Amino acid sequence: MPRPPKCRRVAFLPGVTYFKPAGIPLRALEEVRLSVEEAEAIRLKDLEGLEQEQGAEKMNISRPTFQRVLASARQKISDALLNGKAIRIEGGNFEMVSRRFKCLKGHEWEVPFEVMVSSPPTLCPSCGTPSIEPLLPVGFGRGRGWGQHGKGRRGM
Repeated sequence: MPRPPKCRRVAFLPGVTYFKPAGIPLRALEEVRLSVEEAEAIRLKDLEGLEQEQGAEKMNISRPTFQRVLASARQKISDALLNGKAIRIEGGNFEMVSRRFKCLKGHEWEVPFEVMVSSPPTLCPSCGTPSIEPLLPVGFGRGRGWGQHGKGRRGM
């Protein structure tokens, strides 16, 4: 019996989770499902420009596992782009790095995981400023002592 997959650490949830080719009605489209951790691997490697070892460390997985997740994501994106399919980002086996935020005026708050998945905060709930940032847990990136996190096993 294979061991259960380890939750992958995710630090970013995209604001837009559905992409479709222009000019093709939704009912006529095939869909490709990209998991949240596949989107995170693409973000870390291709957008942030990290080496695979660094990306694997940030996601708390081995380098070979990071490579498999990345290869799967790239294959799905290529299929969608070249074959005119829609891309839906959802589900997977992941845990959020941080659900705690701080505004520049010093207010801190925690966001429930369910809210983070559907709509990450854009304004401070105390003062309304849009100048907010996530608070990364202590030890993030070293694999221990990273404190509070949300778990998400969605759409498995």
